[in-house]
Amino acid sequence: MEAGLSSMSAIAPLVFDGENYHAWAVKMAAYMEGSDLWEAIEQNYEVTSLPDNPTMNQIRYHKERTTRKAKARLCLYVAISPIFTRIMRLVSAKEIWGFLKAEYEGDEKVRSMKVLNLMREFERQRMDESESVNEYYEKLINITNKIRILGSKMKDERLVHKILVSLLEKFEATIAYLENTKDLFDIKLAELLSALQAQEQRRNMRCKGTLEGVMQTRLKINAREKGKKWHNQKGNAEDSKAQVRERSCSGVDQKEKGKQYASYSPCQHCGKKGYPSFKCSRKPNVKCRSWGILRKFLEKVVRGKEEKLKWQSGG
Repeated sequence: MEAGLSSMSAIAPLVFDGENYHAWAVKMAAYMEGSDLWEAIEQNYEVTSLPDNPTMNQIRYHKERTTRKAKARLCLYVAISPIFTRIMRLVSAKEIWGFLKAEYEGDEKVRSMKVLNLMREFERQRMDESESVNEYYEKLINITNKIRILGSKMKDERLVHKILVSLLEKFEATIAYLENTKDLFDIKLAELLSALQAQEQRRNMRCKGTLEGVMQTRLKINAREKGKKWHNQKGNAEDSKAQVRERSCSGVDQKEKGKQYASYSPCQHCGKKGYPSFKCSRKPNVKCRSWGILRKFLEKVVRGKEEKLKWQSGG
């Protein structure tokens, strides 16, 4: 037991910042009970002074009760540290708890108004197309728990009927099956959620399979279109080559080249016609493709070798 209390005391209490008081109060009460401190809040007992010559048991009992009240007050101080200045004048844990309840929960009239507003919000809820069954259920159960915390009774049957009348049309098959096989007033909440989740799962699997089929079909169409485009490009290129060959064979290009060559003036290096001067092989700055030197130097070398051969042969 002592080990359990020490582990509970190691857990920090939940901090209350002024919002969602009812949920915090439920959790905080459970925390105080688990820490063996709730008695100091619920009863607010008085610790009697020790008699003269007390026994060891009396001393231990007096210390335990005094320490429990101090721990309960300290725990609440830590839990409501953001609004500590509002309760610092209160001296007991019971007074602090009562102040928070009156301040944030209100009297019977205030609680009734809060319950009425929550009921209106509950009735307005409808399932959206983008919501799953679990998401819609979580939204409804959060409102239901707030109503229950305020002290109003709301049974699971009310939640079941709300889900049945506010679902999307795609769940009509499941609702019809439940109507034909069972009494809607006897359907359990867990049973209804299981049936709806099973249908939702099957629908998602079918949609996934359909989507995969559509993607495969689209990939095949894209591959087919790419193949057609490649064949068309190849055919156009072959047609262009065929047109060039046809023009060459027909002499059209040759005639055009002949007309172009006839328009050139005589070459200034060799005096011939039919090509421009910069393409003449006898111009001075032309390099030999084999030797990589200027043609005029190559001609000198050739003439020198010819003269040397004639001299050696005695000519």
